[in-house]
Amino acid sequence: MHTITKTMNPETSRAGSGLSWFCQGLFASLPRSDQRRWAEVYVRGLIEVPGRKSIRRISDHVLGWRADQCLQQFVNQSPWLWEPVRRSLATQFAATSPPQAWVLEEAVFPKNGDSSVGVAKQYVPAARRTINCQLGIAVFMANESASCPVNWRLLLPRAWSDDDVRRARTHVPEEERHRPMWSCALDAVDEMITQWGLAPAPIVIDASSHADMTDLIDGLEQRGLRYLVRIPADTSVPPVNGRRFTAGELAMLAARRGQLTMSWRDPATRRVGTSRWILGMIPNAENVVQMAPHAAYRRMRRIAAEWLPGSIAPSSVWLTNMHNVRLPELVALTRLRRRTGEDMARLNDGFGLRHFEGRSFRGWHHHVTLASAAHAYATLSAMDEEYADELATLRPYA
Repeated sequence: MHTITKTMNPETSRAGSGLSWFCQGLFASLPRSDQRRWAEVYVRGLIEVPGRKSIRRISDHVLGWRADQCLQQFVNQSPWLWEPVRRSLATQFAATSPPQAWVLEEAVFPKNGDSSVGVAKQYVPAARRTINCQLGIAVFMANESASCPVNWRLLLPRAWSDDDVRRARTHVPEEERHRPMWSCALDAVDEMITQWGLAPAPIVIDASSHADMTDLIDGLEQRGLRYLVRIPADTSVPPVNGRRFTAGELAMLAARRGQLTMSWRDPATRRVGTSRWILGMIPNAENVVQMAPHAAYRRMRRIAAEWLPGSIAPSSVWLTNMHNVRLPELVALTRLRRRTGEDMARLNDGFGLRHFEGRSFRGWHHHVTLASAAHAYATLSAMDEEYADELATLRPYA
């Protein structure tokens, strides 16, 4: 790989040593100094270049000279490992902004043609329509102040499992095959806990557009993880006195016994809102299930439902196994999805998540990792500035 032989342009150089310091720690696992420098160039471009973050525009803006081939090689062909970078990002972000939850978000990458890795015409649950795209899963660390995606999985469509020509052309590893979303999500969470050594936070996911999330919920319970999952209102629940109910119907029955009006602050907009909530146990949901290899756990599921002002039916229904958590805390966790949704939108355009020009499996993982790094730096920098402004208001007048 070529080295960077020219300095960055003066405007970029004045932009500060903060990003350079951030990148030095984040990309310390990259074995070569030129790889670490190209990583900083790419991240800086994702932050600073207005509009589309093409490799050519990043090269021109950050370096002031044409280095398209070098950047393309670094992102798409260079064999650096993304897992240690993601682990470092997660560790740094958690130390600075401890997460209240790990939020799972669907990531959609619309594409033209079918040459890029994992592209197919596939149904996108959140959009409720079929799109020619790549689909991914992002695990966000989130709290009321900030969120950041720290781990990723690319969902390979079933057609890609046996297409040797396309797999070879996009360098898909032999072990990478089609797996359902829930399996990829559990795999990402497992990596963060077992390989990265992170203490797990509650898992939050909006599965209201998915027909069946039983495998995901069972997998979380078998791992002893806390969760809060938004489910479709027509999800079946265990019979009550011989009668079968959906989750929405059960919420309506519970609402007859009383509702609580909750005030909450939207973490994305900072606006205060109110809505009505119920929280209750799911009948007959207590049983002992064998947990591999020897232990057992008690499954205790509760249902939380929200009514927005003026609505008759519940606006959202959530399933959780956190039986010792009070309703205000659960409501706060549901609001984190607004923050991660806003940040996913910012990533798509503001940090070039959807602007990736390569086609390889390795390149996709490199790009989403670098986009996460750019978003993390901008987020943490904004938090630092906000904190500095707060301190300034507390200083006495001279």
